[in-house]
Order: sequence, then structure tokens, then C-alpha cells
Amino acid sequence: MKIFDKYILKSFLEPFLATFFVVLFVLVMQSLWLAFDEIAGKGIDIFFILKFLGYLALMLTPTALPIGILLSSIMAMGNLSENYEMAAIKSAGISLKRVIRPLIILVLFVSALNFVFLNNVYPWATLKQKNLYLNIKKKKPALALVPGAFNTEIPGYSIKFDEKYGEEKNLLKNVQIADLSAAKGKIKVITAKKGIISSEEGSKYMTLTLENGNYYEEHINKSMSTKERKKMPASNATFKTYIINIDISSFNDDDTLDDEKIKEHHGMLSLAQLDSISKSQKIKYDEYITNNAKYFFNIIKAKKIHKYSDSLIDKKLDADILQNFNLKNKSIVLDESIRLLKRAMDRNKNQKQVFKTKRKLINLYDHEYNYRISFSLACLVLFFIGAPLGSIIRKGGFGLPMIMAIVIFVIYFFISQLGKNLAEESAVSALFGSWISTLILFPFGILLTRRATKGMGIFNIDTIFDTIQKIFNKIIHKTTS
Repeated sequence: MKIFDKYILKSFLEPFLATFFVVLFVLVMQSLWLAFDEIAGKGIDIFFILKFLGYLALMLTPTALPIGILLSSIMAMGNLSENYEMAAIKSAGISLKRVIRPLIILVLFVSALNFVFLNNVYPWATLKQKNLYLNIKKKKPALALVPGAFNTEIPGYSIKFDEKYGEEKNLLKNVQIADLSAAKGKIKVITAKKGIISSEEGSKYMTLTLENGNYYEEHINKSMSTKERKKMPASNATFKTYIINIDISSFNDDDTLDDEKIKEHHGMLSLAQLDSISKSQKIKYDEYITNNAKYFFNIIKAKKIHKYSDSLIDKKLDADILQNFNLKNKSIVLDESIRLLKRAMDRNKNQKQVFKTKRKLINLYDHEYNYRISFSLACLVLFFIGAPLGSIIRKGGFGLPMIMAIVIFVIYFFISQLGKNLAEESAVSALFGSWISTLILFPFGILLTRRATKGMGIFNIDTIFDTIQKIFNKIIHKTTS
């Protein structure tokens, strides 16, 4: 049987190696195409571009492996069935389970390799790629700005525009700038129909010249309540030309393209680091919940006191008691209490968003931890779908198997993303959200394997027609009787 096992492995490995590198190339080119506008034309050495592509390839290898396994399993088993080799194997008394046994061992090895890759190589490659990409963007900050989005790469400013044009891509159309340098929020907003970016080589300032626009600024303090902010005055003016000098010294430091400033991204961490950070975040989250619970309790208590105080004022007080109270001062105190209470309620609304952000961050780390484990088994799950499917459809080559592999992986990926979104929003647990695609598709793979072992199709059309005919006969029998 060693010769037989070698033949089966050879029939699988040849299309696997071909499809794996083809899929990896397509994924890398797709990612490069998305980042091309922000990399091209910055005078980056070809060596760093190749490093960028190398890191991309390492990051996308765990995704290319399951697709390669799925496609090659459909092709290998489809070729055996199409050439009547599978019929000869079965006539010799060898079952489908025996045929795919060496392939299962191989796929288990690939799944283990994928797990090691996800836990060690993938975080390192993500760390290198994201920092290299950030440093490339910083080479010319004007070209790092993306149309149609709020660009916050430049400290102290949020810049949005509709279009970037011109030979040097330094002309902006319909510009909106929020000056956040005062750390008071979005209180200063400048809009213009056109913007021109200019900067000299080595200068720590970038000049942004705006034409035909409006200037708006609110004069508020952080301690003010929402109601008080609405009463404060604001400055509003129009201009033909307005010049902003933006400090970009952080872009022109003595940094090299190999500097690593981002290190806490969830994709850059190993399983042990993800678990450690998740636990520390949960401790901070529990402290945050406890402190806010105490704060809410004090608010409820203040409401009750306020309600009780109002009832005292509304009562007809005895003349002797009135001599002990100054109702005017008491009214002032109560008005101040109401103002403080409203400010506290405004704070609670802001805290609700902070609460969701903190919970979402914990869910993100937990989901990433569990998803790394579940995705390492994607090779095995997709193999149990691809191998019996190839045996059933009896079609090799790249045509139909490629279409089926793409459809199946898209379904797997869609379910995985759905689980991730649900887990981040706390609709389901992070554990369930990361394993949902495996829990749905693995039973389907077992069902296909059983049907292929028994020589049955994906579904039996005759059985469906027989069932419909029986139901139809029963209806006729009841109507005639």
C-alpha cells in the first residue's frame, strides 16, 4: 500500500503546490493594488518595495493555505474520478476513506504548520509590514492623504477632501479641516473649494493654501455643559485665501523605513501576548464598571434628594419654620444642583460610548485569540468538503473546481466575518463568533464524505420527486374520499 499512498499524495501535492502559489500571488497583488496609490511616486528604493511584498506574502500565507487545500482536493479527487481511476480503486475493494487517509495525515500536518505560522510568523510579518507601510506614507505626508476620508495622520488636524489632482497630486478639491490642536474637540472648522499643498525638502512645515472658503470657531471650555455651550458665541468668516502652516516634524525625524512605532495592534501579537493583554484589559474594564456603578448610584441618590427638596418647597410651611429658612438662597442651591445633575447626565451619555469602546476592544482581542486557533483548522474543514465534492462531481482541471472553491471559501469567509462582527458587538461570545464558520461547515463536510463513500450524489433528485408524488397522492386520496 505504500506505492498506492505515494500515488495519492503525488496526485494531491502537484495541484496543491500550483494552486497555493497562484492564490498567494493573486492575494498579494490585490493587497498591493489597494496600497498602490499611497506607495507609488515617493522615491522608495526597490529593495523596500520587495520587502513590503515579502511581508505581505507572509501575512497572506495562512489565508492561501486553506484555499489551496480546498482547490487541490477538489481537483485531485475530481481527476481520479474523471479518469475512472476511482472506479478501479473501488472495484479493488478500497474505500474512499482508505483513499483519503494519507491525505488526512498530510492536511493535519499542514494545519499544525498553519497554527505555528499564525502564532509566530504572521504577527512578526504584520508588525514589519504595517510599520514599513506607515513609514513609506510618512515619506511625503501630502501624498499620504486619502480622498473621501477623514485623514488623522497629521497630528492636531483632521483633513477631508473629495479629490486629489494635479501632476504632483498636491491639489485638493472641496477641503474640510478640523483644527484639533487645542484639544477641545472639533470646535474650529475650515472649509474651502480648493487647497494647495506645498513643502520644501527637509522642512518641518507643510503649507496648506486654501482658496474661497469659510472659517468657523466656537469659544467654549471643556467644563461647560451642553446647554452652556449652545449659549456661547462663535466666530464665522469667509475668505479668498487662507494659509495654514502645519508642523510635520514628526514625519521628518531621523526615522528610517525600518522603524517600528506600532507594536500593540492585535494582529502583531502572539497567542500568549493576546491572552495577557486581554486579561489586563478585563481588569481595567471591571474597575471602570465598578467606578461607574458607584457614580450612577450617587446620581440616583441625588435625584431622590432633589425630588424630596422640591416637595419641601411646594408644601405650605408653618410660619415658625419659615423663619429658619431663606427660600431665595434655597432656590439658588437647588438650581445649582439641577445644573450639576444635568451635567452629570451629559457625562453619562459620553460614558456610554466609552463603555462600548472598551468592551469592543476586549472582544477584539478575545476573538483574535480564538480565531487563530479555529482558522488553523480551516485546512482540515475545507479538505473534508473539497475531497468528497471532487469525488462526487467527477471533474478535474481548473474550471469547475476553481469556481466551486471560490464559492465555498467566500461562504466560509462571510460566516467568519459575520461571527467577528457579532462578537465585537457582544451579540455572541468571542469563542462562538470565532468558531461559527467551523461549526457550520464541518458537519456539511462530514455529510458529503458519507454520501461520497456510499457512491451517492450531493442530493438524489429521484428521492425528491418520489416524496412530492407521495404527498400529491395523499392529497388526491383525501379529496376524493
